[in-house]
Amino acid sequence: MTITEYFSSLFKGLHSLIKGMEVTGKELVTKKVTEQYPENRDTLQISKRFRGTLQFIYDDEGYHKCIACKSCERNCPNGTIQVITKMIDLDNGKKKMVLDKYMYDLGSCTFCDLCVLTCPTNAIEFSNDFEQSVFRREVLLKQLNYLPEKIKPTPAPATKPAAPAAAPAAKPAVEPAAKPAVEPEKKEATPEPAPAAKPAAEPAAEPEATQAPQPESENNENK
Repeated sequence: MTITEYFSSLFKGLHSLIKGMEVTGKELVTKKVTEQYPENRDTLQISKRFRGTLQFIYDDEGYHKCIACKSCERNCPNGTIQVITKMIDLDNGKKKMVLDKYMYDLGSCTFCDLCVLTCPTNAIEFSNDFEQSVFRREVLLKQLNYLPEKIKPTPAPATKPAAPAAAPAAKPAVEPAAKPAVEPEKKEATPEPAPAAKPAAEPAAEPEATQAPQPESENNENK
């Protein structure tokens, strides 16, 4: 190794050492961001996009929007969801398929969000609750429709308004007298005699030819 190569590598090492110390010095004066969990559980803020566990969406009256179409069950890649249905009788005498149990296995869920995206009624969603640690695996199997099942009453059919009183029949318009089936023959008009043709104008009489004078020699002989 030459002297030039030796000092060149020495300066490169010093430069990298200074860059590393610069980063370490910045971290010494930077405010710490370590979460003091679980002491700060009340003030801890979790992102809304975090997928913690699947849950039903209930309204204020205790109704959910699940129609038991099993779309989420078909789209789940590893069989995490099981939708159990039952048939009930409605007040109007018809039958309807409704949800009986919505079973969800948190232990085998991959949090792919396909069930939420394919739900036609937006009946389920992922919460951002990450505290799902348990000691027994059986506890991870959950029934999401935990509230007593409530069926919305079917609305009564709307009564049709009474038909308005029929208007008096309009009098038929007076029709013109019917034409006779066979029209009477029209008399042929007798043609008027054509006026007599005027005679053609006679040609003008030609003037009489004047007698040519005889020569004098003939006159002397006659004498």
